Amino acid sequence: MKLIADNLRITRPDIRRALQQLDPKPVQDLVKACEARGAWAIDVNTGPLGKQAGPGMRFFMEAVQAVTDLPLLIDTANPDAMAAGVKAAENRIILNGFSLEPRKLEQILPLARDSNADIVGFLLYPDSRVPIDAAQRFEVAQDLMEAVESAGVAKERVIIDPVIPPLAWADGIVQAREVMKVIRTLPDLLGFPVKTIGGISNLGTNAPDRAARLAVELSYVAMLASAGLDYALLDILNFDLVRAAKVSGILARENLFSWAMVP
Repeated sequence: MKLIADNLRITRPDIRRALQQLDPKPVQDLVKACEARGAWAIDVNTGPLGKQAGPGMRFFMEAVQAVTDLPLLIDTANPDAMAAGVKAAENRIILNGFSLEPRKLEQILPLARDSNADIVGFLLYPDSRVPIDAAQRFEVAQDLMEAVESAGVAKERVIIDPVIPPLAWADGIVQAREVMKVIRTLPDLLGFPVKTIGGISNLGTNAPDRAARLAVELSYVAMLASAGLDYALLDILNFDLVRAAKVSGILARENLFSWAMVP
């Protein structure tokens, strides 16, 4: 299970100020810290960026690429910002992401085809509703792959995000279990070893305190590793969470074990 740092977010006040002032240092300091903690990739979560989509995305891509060669997830719902990120890319990129929403099918899938980049596909309905169970997620996954094939994108380029729910939802705990069913079963359903990705931080949205949030994230990341999740988006600067994710991955995937493997 590869760990992707989700720390670089436009919602952080220091990162938002960095963009406003075009000061790359806060961005670069954060990225260097994430890489030092063992991130496999960096999620560059810029948000929509509004009218400054092109210049804003170029600022982030140039700032990040100046200090790391890690793969970068271009994380935005704005097709113009996504295109600007692809154009500015020097590192390996993953487009994060698309769904069955018509605008994203029309504008983001062609970017994946033309750039030959991997792309995250969210199991959401065209109106962005979240399916309520594994069966509905499987139906959406099949529709998603049909759209991918129609757009000329290689199916092996797609990384499926089954959408981890906040536990605060009325059916959050049920949906969290359904997500694990999807991760286990999806490769057999689609007929090839499709990769999966999940945002761990979604689970603890609106948690009453940090300790409670960490407790559920520690447990759930182990369950996801056991289910076969390929990529975990998480707070790479949280030592306990990262250690749990790494150990869970070792126990879930490695045939031989040595205590020297435990971080």
